[in-house]
Amino acid sequence: MGRDLLHKNVETTSVTKPSPESERKADRRAQSTVTGFHQDEDGHWVVELSCGHTQHLRHQPPWQARPWVLDPLQRQQRIGRAFACGWCAQGADSDTLGN
Repeated sequence: MGRDLLHKNVETTSVTKPSPESERKADRRAQSTVTGFHQDEDGHWVVELSCGHTQHLRHQPPWQARPWVLDPLQRQQRIGRAFACGWCAQGADSDTLGN
């Protein structure tokens, strides 16, 4: 009765493909590109995207640290770069959003 069951176990390799639970989730936000910037009525910078959506890019440390948005040269360098659009990820149509 005092059998040591640990020595009886035969280890086998686990499944060759990892389960979906262990896979890293990809960012589901759709990729768009930056087409330009403008300031809203309060002076906050807004990015304009190729999908037709816009998004505020405030620099309000420590909550939002985007010092580059205050520099015209750095904003210009971001035009044409990929940008993850949260509105597209939600399936929002740009015609239904107020710019």
